[in-house]
Amino acid sequence: MYTIEMAYARMRELQDQANRSRAHRTATARRAERTRTPRAPEKR
Repeated sequence: MYTIEMAYARMRELQDQANRSRAHRTATARRAERTRTPRAPEKR
């Protein structure tokens, strides 16, 4: 039986793993964040 608690625990696990992997490549994450931002004001 797969409970919501199990799903939540798994989600937290993946979240922690993602945070750990992002910690040692902050520059890449920051660059990706910058490209993801909407650039509507620049188009005018």
